Amino acid sequence: MVADKRRKPRNKPPPYQRQPKKPKVNDTSATSAQPAAHTAARQNLTLNDWLTVFAYIHAHPTISQCDIVNHFFKNLQSGTLIFTQSTLSRKLKERSTLEARINDNPNALSSKRPRTVTRPARASRRTASQRVLWRWG
Repeated sequence: MVADKRRKPRNKPPPYQRQPKKPKVNDTSATSAQPAAHTAARQNLTLNDWLTVFAYIHAHPTISQCDIVNHFFKNLQSGTLIFTQSTLSRKLKERSTLEARINDNPNALSSKRPRTVTRPARASRRTASQRVLWRWG
């Protein structure tokens, strides 16, 4: 007799049981705080982080810059903010411009760098008749 060369039918596996997704709550500004164990790489701090540092400096005016750096490196429950004393000194000089960025852009608290607009969309557009007159004149 000739043997049947087809595979014997197998049961299909049940569908994968997914874990329900938790909704993201994004009611705070972004931060660059790292978990205490993750201190290998340096990252730029967000504007919100620098404002937190400025508020701490304002609350403790007699503390040295090195002690401020050590405080944010070791003592925060939310994670560590990694920056050096020279960076702190430079940011203290730029404090007024950093605080002015908040008024310019509402999303500035979560950004790490200032937003530069090289060509505003509405201001640089000319109407067709203006272009024709400019070329003709």
